[in-house]
Amino acid sequence: MKTTPEHNKRIAEMKFSSVLPHYVSKIEKKGRTKAELFTVIEWLTGFNENDLNTLIKGQVTFKTFFEKAQLNPNAQLIKGVICGYRVEDIDNPLTQKVRYLDKVIDELARGKKLESILRKPK
Repeated sequence: MKTTPEHNKRIAEMKFSSVLPHYVSKIEKKGRTKAELFTVIEWLTGFNENDLNTLIKGQVTFKTFFEKAQLNPNAQLIKGVICGYRVEDIDNPLTQKVRYLDKVIDELARGKKLESILRKPK
């Protein structure tokens, strides 16, 4: 799916630290834990909790966040619609990575099992 340059720029410049509280609130409202959230983020990006705290303190943008990330090789298995976009069809690589993150957090909030979110074999 084609996203606009303005949309991609807005996402690239958004600070990870400004979005994280919304992720935490979303999953906690649904009975999930911050530890589960960090597990999902670590699976996708390779960042452990200490890494995340450093990035948060550094006020990094999503652009920098994903430049430093080691994206999980199974990330391309993340499929579906998030924020009106089919993640597998997003043409901008950074926007796609951010939507991958949104999608796995949405799956966590919806009560999906961690094994399924982490794309582990059954």
